[in-house]
Amino acid sequence: MKNLRLFFISLFLSTAAAAVAGRATFEAHTGPTPTAENSRELFSNGTTYTFRSDFKESKLGSADSPYEDVSYHHRFLITGKWYFRAGVEYERFDFGNSDNGLPNHLQAIYGHLAYEYVVKDHAGAGIEIDPGVYFQNRITGDAFDIPWKIFVSFPLKKDKIFGVIGLGGGIYQDPVVAPGGGIIWLFSDQLRLEGVFPKPALVYQPNDDWQFRLLGELYFESFRTDDVITPEKKLQLHNAVVQYSEDRVGVQAKYSGLKPFAIIAGAGCTVLRDFDFFRAGQAKRTEPAPYVRLSVGAKF
Repeated sequence: MKNLRLFFISLFLSTAAAAVAGRATFEAHTGPTPTAENSRELFSNGTTYTFRSDFKESKLGSADSPYEDVSYHHRFLITGKWYFRAGVEYERFDFGNSDNGLPNHLQAIYGHLAYEYVVKDHAGAGIEIDPGVYFQNRITGDAFDIPWKIFVSFPLKKDKIFGVIGLGGGIYQDPVVAPGGGIIWLFSDQLRLEGVFPKPALVYQPNDDWQFRLLGELYFESFRTDDVITPEKKLQLHNAVVQYSEDRVGVQAKYSGLKPFAIIAGAGCTVLRDFDFFRAGQAKRTEPAPYVRLSVGAKF
């Protein structure tokens, strides 16, 4: 099963890490109204480039993997700190410098529909579905999937330690449904441990403008492919599902002094890239390679 269970943890805990890190609890809060403390418009656009490395099977050569992602969301206030969030996202991998029959692109266009409890721009609990098409080059009916997640965060030690539990799944994922969890430990106002997938990190935030992370990342997503005809006879498939993953470790710096914009730059090592055709019992992996990242986001 490799690290497939971590894929689902990634799905349903992606916003929960930020939630508890921002000290979001379900206690009554005084101060700004929800309208004032929570942004309504959310935008991000980023690029991650993993440099060329060899496949573990020599017949498959080598490849790099540029990744692009752009998203936009709007929050609608329902009541108190409960919001309905709607948005759209497009992401794309390109696998260059190789002609080995594996997918040359993997991309997805999908919506976000979520009902969330939001404190200071962080979701502490919620349920979300991400209906859309997850495909290689052609959009087909069987490329449609509906990944989903449900999660909640809660204090284990007041203003110090928080827990996160959740459940998530999707039609073309393996396993189809799985549970998960994590923990956040606030050492001080400047230093915290975010032990929640998909981005566990040790975070140092000296002030409101700067944040630094020593992080890990586990990216997993499933796509419908076209023809996969490799030099290996055991991997020649048509219209198959591939679960693609990238596991990374690195460092990251975020500057938020240009309100409402934030700029993120990072670098590190993509430890593993994996094309997992789990229904055919075949998986093709690459050797480690360095990566760099640059992204910009806005909240207002």
